[in-house]
Amino acid sequence: MDIERRIELVKRKPTEELLTEENLRHLFEVGAPMQHYIGFEISGYIHLGTGLMAGAKIADLQKAGIKTRIFLADWHSWINDKLGGDLEVIQKVALTYFKEGMKQSIKVMGGDPEKVEFVLASEILEKGDYWQTVIDISKNVTLARMMRSITIMGRQMGEGIDFAKLIYPAMQVADIFYQGVTIAHAGMDQRKAHVIAIEVAQKLKYHALEWKGEKLKPVALHHHLLLGLQEPPVWPIESEEQFKELKTQMKMSKSKPYSAVFIHDTPEEIRQKLRKAFCPAREVTYNPVLDWAEYIIFREEPTEFTVHRPAKFGGDVTYTTFEELKRDFAEGKLHPLDLKNAVAEYLIELLRPVREYFERHPEPLELMREIKITR
Repeated sequence: MDIERRIELVKRKPTEELLTEENLRHLFEVGAPMQHYIGFEISGYIHLGTGLMAGAKIADLQKAGIKTRIFLADWHSWINDKLGGDLEVIQKVALTYFKEGMKQSIKVMGGDPEKVEFVLASEILEKGDYWQTVIDISKNVTLARMMRSITIMGRQMGEGIDFAKLIYPAMQVADIFYQGVTIAHAGMDQRKAHVIAIEVAQKLKYHALEWKGEKLKPVALHHHLLLGLQEPPVWPIESEEQFKELKTQMKMSKSKPYSAVFIHDTPEEIRQKLRKAFCPAREVTYNPVLDWAEYIIFREEPTEFTVHRPAKFGGDVTYTTFEELKRDFAEGKLHPLDLKNAVAEYLIELLRPVREYFERHPEPLELMREIKITR
């Protein structure tokens, strides 16, 4: 496969940002070992924003000949008080429900879960000189920069936080260098730590990426954050700045069950959630249902997506591109309820193998139901 095709696969939806394409091209040209990684905190159920967005991108990277790895961030989850801050519970969930759930998500998005390496963070944090790498990184980043890079949902910087959270960004960067990662992958909300990694790559004494005598910078790949289905706190949106802020705030969240569809949801749960979804008629700028259609259904184009409508409203219509769907919705030719129902049925069929897997192997979900999920 030529370099242009490999770059095209890396950049395709749901990729939203690539830092940088020039660096990626250089890594391909010099024949550097291409090692991807995406790290996940272990908290609650896997929703589509995690399972399908990451799964889709992993599938693309595999097709581009890149080794893929999922980093089960147990210590990081412990620092951020996930699952009650119980490290033993976090590790158990990571190696059962989360690992199996991500395998199934990757599979339905066209990837090969058997070619994904799963690494528990504690397996590397307790070996070698990982913490030396953390200190090396910390010596090259100011305290103010670390403070800005802390991503803790629901907490403001003016509130008290325990000291462990201050080393979190340095750990995220150390994860990249210690594992020899050339493509660091995450959602758009995790870009700050990746930018630090790119900026300090040439300065590090320990574990900087080296290939044939050259110190390499990692590539940062950030995928789209699916919007949650709930109505935004401010409507209508009056400015571009307000729109950008809402997009970040209103991402799909496992702590708001009706904002998200989980990979194991029943058909009726999916239909109910979509029926209640925020989807104003003719609104195409901020519309969660259209957002899901663009990044899940029309990730590949052309594709066939049929919306069933009563004959008196024009009957069934099939779209092959997202722009066709978006145009009809903007012009009022497609009713919100018809769109919601069609997206729900598409998801029900797409997720059928995941549901069937958990029906055959119920233990991971039973474990999750016993655990108190913390935000």
